[in-house]
Amino acid sequence: MLILIVDDDQTQREMLQGFLENQGYTAFIAANGQDALKIFQREPIQLALLDNRMPGMSGDELLEKMKQLNPLVNVIMITAYGDLSTVIKTMKLGAVEFLEKPVDLSILLTKIQEIELKTCRDQDVCDIQNSVAERKLPLKIVAQSDAMKEVLSLVSRVSQSSFPVLVSGETGTGKELISKLIHLTSIRDNEPFVDINCAAIPENLFESELFGHVKGSFTGAINNRKGAFEMANKGTLFMDEIGEMPITLQPKLLRAIQEQKIRKVGGETDFKVDVRLISATNRDLKLMVEQGEFREDLYYRIKVLEITIPPLRHRKIDIPILLNYFLEKYSKNRLSFSSDAINTLIKYPFPGNVRELEHIVQRTVTFTRTTVIYPSDLPDEIRNYETVGSDQDGSLEHRLMAIESQMIKSALEKTDWIQTKAAQVLGISERVLRYKMKRAGISKTF
Repeated sequence: MLILIVDDDQTQREMLQGFLENQGYTAFIAANGQDALKIFQREPIQLALLDNRMPGMSGDELLEKMKQLNPLVNVIMITAYGDLSTVIKTMKLGAVEFLEKPVDLSILLTKIQEIELKTCRDQDVCDIQNSVAERKLPLKIVAQSDAMKEVLSLVSRVSQSSFPVLVSGETGTGKELISKLIHLTSIRDNEPFVDINCAAIPENLFESELFGHVKGSFTGAINNRKGAFEMANKGTLFMDEIGEMPITLQPKLLRAIQEQKIRKVGGETDFKVDVRLISATNRDLKLMVEQGEFREDLYYRIKVLEITIPPLRHRKIDIPILLNYFLEKYSKNRLSFSSDAINTLIKYPFPGNVRELEHIVQRTVTFTRTTVIYPSDLPDEIRNYETVGSDQDGSLEHRLMAIESQMIKSALEKTDWIQTKAAQVLGISERVLRYKMKRAGISKTF
């Protein structure tokens, strides 16, 4: 990382330069703003350490000019005159950190290392996004949140190797999408991408699906058949829901991965295959190993590299962008979400993650009658979630009452507030329904 130190105090700037160069960084020094700008225009500076109060051009003014030349430059402001108004002003101008003199060098080094990691991550994300755009890949990756930027940074590095990868995450987070992205940005991108869902294959056909079979090897084997490994030769094999693979067949998969050799069912000889394996799971494989449900040696073999995709509730900043993307994808008309609808969706935890959000958009654009989508257009479980969510820290009794109240409201709305029908939907008597409505203070508003 190239660092520029700007300070009118010669002792301070030379001390910082010596410290940073001893840490392996390349450091330039300048005594004033004018000299600093000349260096900044000449060298690809990634981080600037600016003294706030200097004769002539102040640190604030220099920061503003640097940001005009390169908005991506990272700046740490250093001053002996720290106060809240100064901090606020420099942060508004784009400084990433504010330190007071005398500078604690250990703190400074930690901040620089954090910035360096973020800079590398952002460059990885930029490389991936450029690759998707330039090669017109059939993928849309939304990564506004730090959590997803970290995922894309890992993809950028993982795609350059051929080691097995384990992609983990909850249902609906996009494990298959990330696996395809790894393949399409790798050196195997022109070779096959073969995907199989381990949960959808009958156990008696699993070996044939993976390795193929020869004619007559079992009842129904009327022809020779290629398996997934052979079809993915030179390319990538994606095994979704690998935690559902029968444990009796796991040793054969382990052998195929380790030796890059397979033998067809009913075959007499092995033959070589060159396959990059990507596995995905929403289960805790380590716990399955401890419980004897998954082989330990296979577990460590398939997770040489690992990527964990965060749930949507941990990357809520991405929700508005995802909403716009799904609207463009599924709406024939020009629709938009109101700010209240977006806020309502952001509060919802999305147990089904991005897939659930996609389905909500599909359902909403189908039934909405206006060009603007309001909270009233959203499904009941979204609109009513706040009632339950507000009691998350309460007692079990209060939380159960909140859930019960939500269910009653939903049933009443679906039946146009006809209590007899709502009671039937809920499976309770009308008398019990009226009692529960009175206790919860539920009444129809006009």
